[in-house]
Amino acid sequence: MPSEEDDILREFLIESAENLARLDQEMVELERNPGRQDLLAGVFRTIHTLKGTCGFLGFDRLQALAHVTEDILNELRQGRRVLDAALTSLILQSVDGIRRILDSIQRGAGEGEVFEADLIGRLKAALVASETQPEPVAVEVHQSEPAASADPLPAGSQPAAPPAPASTALRVDVGLLDRLMNLVGELVLNRNQVLQYTSAREDASLQSISQRLNLITAELQEAVMKTRMQPIGLVWNMLPRTVRDLAHTLGKEIEIEMEGAGTELDRTIVEAIKDPLVHIVRNSCDHGIEEPARRLQAGKPARGRLSLRAYHESGQVNIEISDDGAGIDPARVKAKAVERGLIAPDQAARLSDRDAVNLVFLPGFSTARQVTNVSGRGVGMDVVKTHIERIGGTVELVSEPGEGTLVRVRIPLTLAIIPGLVVTAGGERFIIPQVNLQELIRLEGEDTRQIERVHATPVLRRRNSLLPVADLGTSLGLASGRAEDELNIVVLQADERLFGLTVDQIGDSQEIVVKPMGRQLKNLNCYTGSTIMGDGRIALILDVAGLGQRAGMFAASGQTGQAAVAAGASAARASSRRALLICRAGGFERLAIPLAEVARLEQIPASRVERAGGRAAVQYRQHILPLLDVAEMLGDVSSPAEVLHVAVCRSGASELGLVVDEITDIIDEAVANPYPAGRPGLLGSAVIGGKVTDFLDLKAVGHRASIPTTEDLARLAETVGATAPLAGVPA
Repeated sequence: MPSEEDDILREFLIESAENLARLDQEMVELERNPGRQDLLAGVFRTIHTLKGTCGFLGFDRLQALAHVTEDILNELRQGRRVLDAALTSLILQSVDGIRRILDSIQRGAGEGEVFEADLIGRLKAALVASETQPEPVAVEVHQSEPAASADPLPAGSQPAAPPAPASTALRVDVGLLDRLMNLVGELVLNRNQVLQYTSAREDASLQSISQRLNLITAELQEAVMKTRMQPIGLVWNMLPRTVRDLAHTLGKEIEIEMEGAGTELDRTIVEAIKDPLVHIVRNSCDHGIEEPARRLQAGKPARGRLSLRAYHESGQVNIEISDDGAGIDPARVKAKAVERGLIAPDQAARLSDRDAVNLVFLPGFSTARQVTNVSGRGVGMDVVKTHIERIGGTVELVSEPGEGTLVRVRIPLTLAIIPGLVVTAGGERFIIPQVNLQELIRLEGEDTRQIERVHATPVLRRRNSLLPVADLGTSLGLASGRAEDELNIVVLQADERLFGLTVDQIGDSQEIVVKPMGRQLKNLNCYTGSTIMGDGRIALILDVAGLGQRAGMFAASGQTGQAAVAAGASAARASSRRALLICRAGGFERLAIPLAEVARLEQIPASRVERAGGRAAVQYRQHILPLLDVAEMLGDVSSPAEVLHVAVCRSGASELGLVVDEITDIIDEAVANPYPAGRPGLLGSAVIGGKVTDFLDLKAVGHRASIPTTEDLARLAETVGATAPLAGVPA
């Protein structure tokens, strides 16, 4: 059993690590704004608290280093000297020294063998130098709070501070959170089994209980996921210090801007992206942003700008790192790739500028002319790409010579439970992660002859482009079980490339609890894990990128294989391209809905439509699906029909069925020069597929439909006492 002293030491180490991470960022900001007394007071308070606790715990070396650092900070607080770049660097070196001693203590090695005597000597020399300087003229500093609050130490002349409110935060061991997540995963698996069992039985009481279990499990899963969520700012806190040190080393002026630091991710994802993000930032500072003289010569400000932005979109997190530097020269990249033997000269000549820029992801590629502490060692963007793809993410690079570079990273919110599509091949079930899914195509009868062959590769003509197609069963060595007159094609995206996968049958989308592959199966690159289905059987989760390599869609290096090149799949889609569902409703001949927002397309007999809460609805997958007539919402009249065309969209905690007259097409292309709309319910218009198309405002649609929130459903469950199925909860 850990003693009370062990608990105190653990709390000290945790708090110190958190405070030092914040202190790095505060010091960089203080260097830019030396007049920020609140920042200076915060830095002083952190070091002062650290020094006091060291004395209590008996860490004399750590206390000595913190003490002399505190003396220098006190000189700054008293206005006896001014913070400059040299003093900032010295204080940051002191922080690094404190961090080294704390790491040694955490490893159980005490304060370590290094006394940091040289560092303490330099700090004392700086302190002595400050004492010989004349007293500066007092400067009035305006603060938003009373000046007394800037001093963290109690003084007899100051009134006592009011007691702090009780903290609502509680530290929980990471191992306990991981165990809770595993238990919730097992509960989700059992929930799926119960739902599958009850769906085949006409027992109202049993179905009511299963729906209550479904709701509680979903709520518990969401709550546990939130406990594991951490803001990406925990990673970003170290970047201002990194940028500041690199700028001084490289003789550059760089300012960093950060937006969306509160964007939350699962803690395992936060840990996984830390090193790749630091590497991208270092690359931007070293290779991207120019020296001040070159920037002025190019008509730019001397100070370069590095921007970081994070935001949620379609169940993923997008992280964008952009700079206003020199950009990437495609010709130079081609020359370097040929020089290093990564590609042949004739291949380089055929590459477009966009494909040439993406050569930086090849292993061993570097444009550095010499090896330095910053770059040139051949460990480059390929490592970043490998780490990001390992957690199910993607990396996209867009650069304009002379203007700058943008690196966009897309990563999942969590790796524990993911949405996936169930498919079958050769009598076996497999799971395709929803993040890789682009489109579903079904061909019947004569339409199956649309599959052609180009250089022995099957391809499908799809909206003026050729889509390479592989068979899942053949790729995995399984016998085909599909009928000759029908073809189910799943359009997948991996490594910014599209390909089709033919399967025997397509099932439903489900929440999949990811179980890691056994050690003996780690080398199989076509699977990322496994899961247990509702009937208790195991299904393997497909690694789309690995499967594409196995099927010959593209090579393992990430470059397109010969077959895929022949099929025209090598061109990466532009960053502005979007997959859009095109439909007709009333007098609106072309309405566009982002395909990422559409869960399923259904054809529902009008005779099944009932009323729920005064609105049209249908019984759908063991819950009530509200229906909204798009034409009526837009102030028009829809055509009566015996069969309703419905696009099922996710809306908050529920699903909503959008009723349209006809679903006409799915288009994937860049949207340029949108025209703002002049009526509610529409976002705007643009030319899509050569025709003017209106964009449906899904936010306004959800508001119009008054879809219940998760909290609404919880209150309803409590009210009815789980004696009736709950509306709005997808099975």
